[in-house]
Amino acid sequence: MLEVLDLGNNKIIDSFPYWLGELRKLQVLVLRFNNFYGFEWGSSEFNSSFPMLTILDLLHNNFSGHFPTRFFENLKAMMNLDEAKRKLNYMGETYYQDSLAMVVKGFEIQLQKIVTNFTTIDFSNNCFHREIPNSIGKLHSLRLLNLSQNSLNSHIPLSLGNLTALEALDLSSNKLVGVIPSQLVGLTFLAKLNLSQNHLVGPIPRGNQFETFQNDSYSGNPGLCGFMLSNKCDINEAPQPESSIDHDEEHNISTWLDWKVIMMGYRSRLSLGLSIGYIVFSTGKPRWFLRMIDGLIQRYNRKTKQK
Repeated sequence: MLEVLDLGNNKIIDSFPYWLGELRKLQVLVLRFNNFYGFEWGSSEFNSSFPMLTILDLLHNNFSGHFPTRFFENLKAMMNLDEAKRKLNYMGETYYQDSLAMVVKGFEIQLQKIVTNFTTIDFSNNCFHREIPNSIGKLHSLRLLNLSQNSLNSHIPLSLGNLTALEALDLSSNKLVGVIPSQLVGLTFLAKLNLSQNHLVGPIPRGNQFETFQNDSYSGNPGLCGFMLSNKCDINEAPQPESSIDHDEEHNISTWLDWKVIMMGYRSRLSLGLSIGYIVFSTGKPRWFLRMIDGLIQRYNRKTKQK
């Protein structure tokens, strides 16, 4: 019946306890700040491993080797949370209260309550090497992924673009090579990105959340170029992706929000301005919205001149 196991901040010296995967209800496993080692084992030991796990924290141990692909394929609870878990529920709220210390978006915090739909993997500060497996891209409900301060030396897999619920991604202080995949632009919930201290090259993708990340997200990659860096790209800079809203829908919105609506709002310009400001900032300054507003202003100016 065990749901939460926190062995963090001890002096345990042992190999990874893969046999815990047989605990059918285990949702949280924290082994951070110990001396665990190893992580590779036979494929036969992966059958039905950790089917309910949503939080896995291996921060600051001595794990080495490469990530077993099949391990991530068995994390079924991180692939698609059912509707019941999408509601704001807390682990153990009916009979006890769980709490947990975690690194979230670069800051260590104390979670006084653990939300059932909170999903995270933290393998940082270990000795993992080789590639990031494509199978991580199947964890569609994953919110936080931290693989920083290891020795990963492959490309960033395109499959990370499938993690549509991801809010924080930290791949810093590895030996990653190649370009930043343009597929990551599709992660519209991504609020924290750290790709610093690697060997990445080429232009930084443009669009969506990538318009908000600062220089420190990419520092230590002298081969990168981009509009936010001192190293600007040539004309071959990564193109901006098309808006997720098609042209017909954008036209319909523009038609609905006619210049007459703007004129009606002129008398209550404060509330209209606050409404527009809220929409722009809460959605990350969507380009289609800014283009629409610019077009309406131009139409209004033309009509004013005609009068």
